[in-house]
Amino acid sequence: MTGQASGTPTLLADYFDGRSARARPVRLWLEHEQLVIHDQDLDGVERRYPIRQVQWPERTRHGQRQAQLPDGGVLSTRDAVGWDDWAAAATQGRGLGGGLAVRWFSSWRHSVVALGVVVAVGAVVWQWGVPAAADTIARHLPTSVGESIGDESMDQLDGYLLKPSRLDAQAQQQWRARFAAMVASQPGELTPYELHFRDAGDTIGPNAFALPGGHIVVTDALLKLLGDQPDAVLGVLAHELGHVREQHGLRLTMRASLSGALLGFAIGDFSSLLAAAPAALTHASYSRDFEREADAQAKRLLIDSGRSPRAMLLLFERIGAWRAARTAQAKAERASEPKTLGREVGEHAKAGAGELLRIAFNTHPADEERMKFFER
Repeated sequence: MTGQASGTPTLLADYFDGRSARARPVRLWLEHEQLVIHDQDLDGVERRYPIRQVQWPERTRHGQRQAQLPDGGVLSTRDAVGWDDWAAAATQGRGLGGGLAVRWFSSWRHSVVALGVVVAVGAVVWQWGVPAAADTIARHLPTSVGESIGDESMDQLDGYLLKPSRLDAQAQQQWRARFAAMVASQPGELTPYELHFRDAGDTIGPNAFALPGGHIVVTDALLKLLGDQPDAVLGVLAHELGHVREQHGLRLTMRASLSGALLGFAIGDFSSLLAAAPAALTHASYSRDFEREADAQAKRLLIDSGRSPRAMLLLFERIGAWRAARTAQAKAERASEPKTLGREVGEHAKAGAGELLRIAFNTHPADEERMKFFER
């Protein structure tokens, strides 16, 4: 038994030994990294515990303070302010318990700083972390998962947006043979794909797009627009094969549905991801980096097959003319028709349908940049 050092801050508290419900008054102080408990009822019997072995209470505005002792005993006091003042005085302002988080959030300045850090980290994760994580997931997914997502997406698009092609079977087979010969001209190109021909009317117009699992869709309108320039059509298909090769559709789906993908990994169920994939694919756009990679693939295939990459320039020229004509037609229709509720609803519906496939050519990087790439 030793006495209290002069000037050491002390605190009155109740002590429970863990065996009896009876509280005994004690006096507390800190000494040489130890908590000293001076029992008032037992002629000054002292108990000592290393400070690190005591579970200190977190700071709150109201309520009791209770500290858990390593032998099962409990210290308690109703004077929360008195406890905090004693803890601060005994530790020269460092306080006891609660950890770094509690000490930080006890100060509004620290809270503001912490909030700023959380927002900054969240922005970094959103900008770079999510794409990196999604790309990693896409690279390690079984091939069957990408095929399932692509099949489901293709079925849903066929159900509400696309119609069977009006191109006869012989013409379709000729395009398939041309493209297969082009792909075969590049040694080592083993990317599996499946070419689909569809009629999309004016909803999408002249277009082509790729889905996970190797599905490449080309519209009748594109073949009509470039029917006299087969090299340009093959360049478009080579561009979409680049998307397939680099798994851009799957990576885009993972980025848009990262939460669902992570849940699928955890429980082994990709049903929610499969259901959301078509919406994610049709309402998102490829990044410029994705488009540049696909353009590079198209340029390599054109060159390796003995074709000039400049064939793609005609594509952008005719697509630009088609856009301009469509815009002019829409303006003329709006000017000639009276404003009615039904007409406004119809315009919104057409506009919504036109935006469905944002992954298609009308949202690719600036045409000027891409034309320069194929012209070089």
